[in-house]
Amino acid sequence: MHIKNRRDFLKVAVTSSVGAASCIPTNLFGFHQTPATRQLRIGFIGVGGRGAANLAAISADPNVTVAALCDVDQRKLVAANKLHGAARLYADFRELYQQADDLDAIVVSTAEHTHAYATMPALRMKKHVYCEKPLTHNVVESRAITAAAKEAGVSTQMGTQIHASENYHQVVAKIQGGAIGPVREVHVWVGRAWGLQSKAEAEENKDRVYVTKRPSEGMPVPEYLNWDLWLGPAAYRPYHEIYFPGPNWYRWWEFGNGTMSDLGSHWNDLPYWALQLDAPTSVDGVGPQPDPELAPASMTAVYQYAARGELPPCQLTWYQGTHKPPQWEDKEIPQWSSGVLFVGESGSLLSDYGKHLLLPEEDFVDYRPPILNEPVPASHHQDWLDSIQTGSPTGSPFSYAGPLTEANHLGNVAFRAGGRIEWDAAAMRITNNEQANQYLSRQPRDGWSLDTI
Repeated sequence: MHIKNRRDFLKVAVTSSVGAASCIPTNLFGFHQTPATRQLRIGFIGVGGRGAANLAAISADPNVTVAALCDVDQRKLVAANKLHGAARLYADFRELYQQADDLDAIVVSTAEHTHAYATMPALRMKKHVYCEKPLTHNVVESRAITAAAKEAGVSTQMGTQIHASENYHQVVAKIQGGAIGPVREVHVWVGRAWGLQSKAEAEENKDRVYVTKRPSEGMPVPEYLNWDLWLGPAAYRPYHEIYFPGPNWYRWWEFGNGTMSDLGSHWNDLPYWALQLDAPTSVDGVGPQPDPELAPASMTAVYQYAARGELPPCQLTWYQGTHKPPQWEDKEIPQWSSGVLFVGESGSLLSDYGKHLLLPEEDFVDYRPPILNEPVPASHHQDWLDSIQTGSPTGSPFSYAGPLTEANHLGNVAFRAGGRIEWDAAAMRITNNEQANQYLSRQPRDGWSLDTI
């Protein structure tokens, strides 16, 4: 039953099961394809924050019908419903899936800890899926979603909007075209410091909430929020404003993974794509003493990647917060607050979201850039919508986004483990530190399981 009023919203059950799968034809690309001759009926799970932005962008396409809206925050649901009055309304996405036979696709924009649980039913029902970044909350969930997407054969896209930018496409074309020669060293840094901060870091980042430990007492749950559904598979804890609304939840291991898994989806995406990276062989985490509840504000993760065909082994180093690359500290490069520095045998390339430089600049005065390897999409959202109706792959399908998400999570795993981890990707095990394997997954709360959802 979908929501009819506020009382229904607050009484939504948490034990609903997933309904039966729908059938969609398959095209020559091997993807299940929705014919371009009819409207795409799409359900949106999470319609506040990034969800509201995704809803606005995707529903602007005249071929899209917003058929269902779901959110645990009644305020967000009401606001979205004012714009899409014909859509069915839900608080519990499991109930949405019980009535999903008429849906072609799903957009997931929930908090990170429920991404996999809101995405898995869609894949099992062979619905096309757009899921916000990071794709999942942990490594094991990433592997499960990647496998399910491959089995489903549908159009998928992780919400890394910058992936569709012309700047990123140009950087990839130059790196893969040999502009700076073979690359064995990459540095990625971001200024954001979401996590366990010093007071100075909190003030510098203009964070609304300065927190150093988990509160011992809860607060009254706002009447517009279904707190139990927001928690979903996470371990129960009383409601408190330091968890909700976003981005407060990002800093807690139980709900997010701090800066790494969030911004790593955007910034590590560029070297992962340009250098055709796969699974790291090892990761070393460096930073303050790990906290059991809160992700770090500042830390470093050093990844080792083996040779990939003719591409040489590569070391990728991630820095966040106050940590910066030596080239930045020594002012050998422009002092950008965030960036990606590729170090090649015959030069370097420095990029951020919207611009890039070949360094030293005087060596590249006569350089002629190569033709782009692939056309730049009109937008990341349109790339997914076009893929649904043509069957061609998106720029960031789960087959790509899943391994990228795994790698990002492993940076946090290494930090929490207190040092270097050696990674056996095939076995999905850390081989040199048995205790570190506990950080690859989590035990979901009773009533929640990816195997049965």
